[in-house]
Amino acid sequence: MAATSDKFARLAALRPVPSALIREERSSPEDSLSAGVDECTLAKLLGATIATTKFGNHLSIRNWHATPEFPEVAPTALDLLCRTPDAERTKKWRAAADDPEKWLFLDTETTGLAGGTGTYAFLVGIAWWDSGGLQVEQFMMRDFSEEHSLLVELAARIAERPVLVTFNGKSFDWPLLESRYLMTRSIRVPELAAHLDLLHPARAVWKLRLGSVRLVELERHVLDAPRLGWHREDDVPSSLIPQFYFDYLRGGSPGPLAGVVRHNRMDLRGLAALFGKLNSLLSAEDRDGTEALDLFGLSRYLQRRGAASMAESACVAARDRGLPVAYDAQARRELALMAKRRGEHAAAAEIWQELLQDGECRSNACEELAIYYERRAKDFRKALEFAWLALKELRKRNGGSKYGMAQTGDLRRMERLMKRIARLEARLNADSRQSSVPLLRRAHATADGN
Repeated sequence: MAATSDKFARLAALRPVPSALIREERSSPEDSLSAGVDECTLAKLLGATIATTKFGNHLSIRNWHATPEFPEVAPTALDLLCRTPDAERTKKWRAAADDPEKWLFLDTETTGLAGGTGTYAFLVGIAWWDSGGLQVEQFMMRDFSEEHSLLVELAARIAERPVLVTFNGKSFDWPLLESRYLMTRSIRVPELAAHLDLLHPARAVWKLRLGSVRLVELERHVLDAPRLGWHREDDVPSSLIPQFYFDYLRGGSPGPLAGVVRHNRMDLRGLAALFGKLNSLLSAEDRDGTEALDLFGLSRYLQRRGAASMAESACVAARDRGLPVAYDAQARRELALMAKRRGEHAAAAEIWQELLQDGECRSNACEELAIYYERRAKDFRKALEFAWLALKELRKRNGGSKYGMAQTGDLRRMERLMKRIARLEARLNADSRQSSVPLLRRAHATADGN
């Protein structure tokens, strides 16, 4: 029972103190000095102004940055980045998406990373292209009573620029904000014209080389943040941000919140720079210094987005720059499949022949060659030979697995190959019988004539 009481005591300690109590605690000069500074001094510390709406007040911080510079947005890149189905791309959508002045970069800092109705976005950062650079505006609530004021101000900005650009915002930031709007019961959820989430293309392009595609890692290894004018040596760890805010609500020093605001601002600048990098890659404007693995990742992303010719070009460039052995085999396999889709079956077969030397791709190569010789070359004996080889490779691979159990996908392939083998053997036996009948008939005719 005592252990349970301790658990509830710890939970109670995490509950934010109501703002009225904080103001009461900071009523005397001595208390203000010991607790840090009051809300007005927090505004000075952050370089903020106190914004007023019909719902009350909140802090607003504005900064303009010359970097990252505004890029010329390529229509091709926009189409490849946006996952909105073609059927939903109305004239209104196109008019907004094609106009970068309607774009709004967005990033939030919250009281928790799990989401849910108990999670607040206490700092919302937005940015947009302005005068060739990036205008950043951040809204911060000094206590939970200022949430309505913050949300109505954000809604006004989204109404002006209804195309959101985020990094994992479709899964976290925007659903969280939508829930906060719904819980106010007085502020409508802003209507978006389009939403571009850069996490998925970034993961496709750079995960093979970097492993982690956190924005911090992308800034360090892809975007060259020092050249763009910022660094993260003294950055606030994301995991500590909720605690810094709760400490402030309980009367602690607001000093760490300056680091949180700077962290959010760097995330917004990194997000804008990331768009510029993806824009140049997808429009094929600048790939000269691109790593081979990045080009291969780009090729696979383009293939999934239906840009077959661009995907092939990126894949060939990746191989020319020297892929690691394992990935080079995958790249050749992708090129073979592309050739097959184009109807160039002989060219695809040449690549499959090369891949017979690769242990990982041998079973796939054998199966594809069996298909080629059966359907295209009409060489049924060779088709049967490669079908048996593919089945042998699959059995060998699964024989070494735990308990000798084959994977579900391999089981389906084995079943498919056995059907192919049975069909080819039946075809060859039928051809053999047909070719032997005329010889028997000639032999009987000769005997009767004698």
